[in-house]
Amino acid sequence: MIDLRSDTVTKPTRAMRAAMADADVGDDVYGEDPTVNRLEEFAADLLGTESAIFCTSGTQSNLLALLGHCARGDEFIVGKRAHSYKYEGGGAASLGSIHPYPLEFEPDGTLDLDNVAAAVRPENVHFPRTTLVCLENTQDGQVLPLDYLKAAKRLTDEHDLRMHLDGARIFNAAVKQRVPVRDICRHFDSTAFCLSKGLGAPVGSLLCGSEDLIREARRWRKTLGGGMRQAGVIAAAGLYALENNVDRLAEDHENAKSLARSLSKLEELSVQHSENQTNMVFVNLGGIDSGELTEFLAKRGIVIKCNGTVRLVTHLDISESDIRGVVAAFKAYLSL
Repeated sequence: MIDLRSDTVTKPTRAMRAAMADADVGDDVYGEDPTVNRLEEFAADLLGTESAIFCTSGTQSNLLALLGHCARGDEFIVGKRAHSYKYEGGGAASLGSIHPYPLEFEPDGTLDLDNVAAAVRPENVHFPRTTLVCLENTQDGQVLPLDYLKAAKRLTDEHDLRMHLDGARIFNAAVKQRVPVRDICRHFDSTAFCLSKGLGAPVGSLLCGSEDLIREARRWRKTLGGGMRQAGVIAAAGLYALENNVDRLAEDHENAKSLARSLSKLEELSVQHSENQTNMVFVNLGGIDSGELTEFLAKRGIVIKCNGTVRLVTHLDISESDIRGVVAAFKAYLSL
């Protein structure tokens, strides 16, 4: 099976499973799971923050950040297609009474900083208080430029705002830009990242930030039912991923580039894959019947998610030969 729907579909390797089986565990709610503690310390050190907390998901880690940074009635500025706004069940509003101010993304995945500045509310009892700006890196697989992050930090400092990074795929960005991940995260007051995407762990995310923020996040995690007991079994997979699966993300980027290059030669398809793309390829099908294409590929062991535009995501379970097989299958369909 060649599953290109997302990098969340990866399976833990035998070595990762062995690390999970051998994990030293304790009760994490009491702070006594040594593997969880080691993972949190490792992540905080890697990202250059004071502390970190192990969470069940990216959605939970983003929500903990919002609840930690914002009070009831506060407002955060965010992209309209950002995961923390569009795909997380409205948790900020429904659970935190935090008001989102959504802005359009630019084609390169950034938020126009002039628009961000214009969205900051003046101090007035009629308005919610602007507290936080949320960025996403990568956004649709695109890496945010380092100079842009510096400019965003200057803007938020000028307006006395905090800044959170939904860095679900932050290691893809760091590998693409060939910089230590802390060079990206140093511009933010908090960063959340996923272990269960390109890094290949079966579950889990981390929120990294100041000791005060993480202390508050730990209280909120318990409130949300996220307190875990012998969680070292899954934390061990996260440690293995961070120690072994970061540098290999470059292979996924090369496979995505190869896939985009080959598919772009097919005149029936319109392929989107920019220079700052990592492991995603977007294909506009034009007049092609997406249902027929999906069924045709499925019969050949290739799984895609199609809704007019197809997002093809490379990951550690996708090889160079898989890429060649996918291209051949597209060619076969188009030649019918």
